[in-house]
Amino acid sequence: MGEISRRSLLRAGGTIGALGALAGAAPAHAWTWSSSGSVAGTGTGRDPREVWDDLADPVLANLLDTGGVPAVNAALASWTTNGQALAAGLPADVEALVTRARELPSWVDHSRLDKAFTFTTKRGLYLGVLYGMNSGMMSAAIPREARAVWYSKGGADLTDRIAKTAKLGYDIGAHHAYRPDGKMIVTCVKTRLVHAAVRHLLPQSPHWSAVADERVPISQFDIMVTWHSLASSVWQKLVEWRVPISSAEADAYLHLWQVTGHMLGVLDEYIPSSWDEALAQREQVLVPLLARTDEGVLIADKLVKLGENLDFTLVTKPAFEAVTRYMLGDRVTDMLELPRRPVLDATISAAWIPFVRARELGLLVPGSPAVYWLFDELLRKVALLYLEPTKPINIDIPTINNPEYD
Repeated sequence: MGEISRRSLLRAGGTIGALGALAGAAPAHAWTWSSSGSVAGTGTGRDPREVWDDLADPVLANLLDTGGVPAVNAALASWTTNGQALAAGLPADVEALVTRARELPSWVDHSRLDKAFTFTTKRGLYLGVLYGMNSGMMSAAIPREARAVWYSKGGADLTDRIAKTAKLGYDIGAHHAYRPDGKMIVTCVKTRLVHAAVRHLLPQSPHWSAVADERVPISQFDIMVTWHSLASSVWQKLVEWRVPISSAEADAYLHLWQVTGHMLGVLDEYIPSSWDEALAQREQVLVPLLARTDEGVLIADKLVKLGENLDFTLVTKPAFEAVTRYMLGDRVTDMLELPRRPVLDATISAAWIPFVRARELGLLVPGSPAVYWLFDELLRKVALLYLEPTKPINIDIPTINNPEYD
């Protein structure tokens, strides 16, 4: 990774802090990011705010209108690994949709994906913390995402919703994520089906319609906002912490997220081809949007209370809030109305970089990446077990919005 990229990414982190509270809706200006910087290298020039999912949306709308979702959920529940055959009995249009959606892009490079796993084995702890306390909490400060979550079925059971999101974060970092024995294709395709269902259901909610600034939720623009809250925001933090990462591993980690964007249904013309292009797009689609909403504040409050059943939030809530403040900064965490905890905030701020330095030194010890990976894998599995302790996490298609707002 060149010095220009490093400076640019660091500058982007500062921009979020400076501009975070500016706007609650999507920017009014025209879409200006050029598709020449995408993995496709070209495009139609369409504004992604007016592009949804032409493949999945009509199929899911019909499925919902005809009452076929429960049977499809039951059939898809047994599809858990990428290479599995689909269960018999799926409607022809659903089977055709899933069959097409599960195809990897022609430009996938499995050697780069293997390199991405090597990267994850060494930096899995950072990625886990960032996905949860940086990206996860940032989502509550993205107005469209917060409102879509709150008024859809997921808003009624945020623990279940978070568990399903955590599954994506777990599956993307697993060995052979996109190989036949992996699970990431399944997770992406099922998430894509959920998005299409929500696009059909949410406009029927008067509560969502009263606050939404879009006629249909989860546009290609919205998905890329979430993509940046995960991929490029995590990458920016790793650069900010000066984690030494080779150019090959940097490229591999980007490729992992490029493939994931495609598998979630994003058109290739919107997926950045490099970290510099990702940064340029991020400046338009994420940075100006972070803002307070009532729904985001409610979601953030529930997120920091996830440890309630563990310790009545006596330790977990203050720790979650302090780590989140360190990751996101004062502007975003103030938007979410997280309290300041001067002693704990200062302790984490002073200790985190030395911890990173010590952990990086540990990687120089022969065999340590494997040990780190085992430890990080244990933590991830414990976290998933805590979120859904009584049943496997299955991503299923919703049939209703949040019933608390009927």
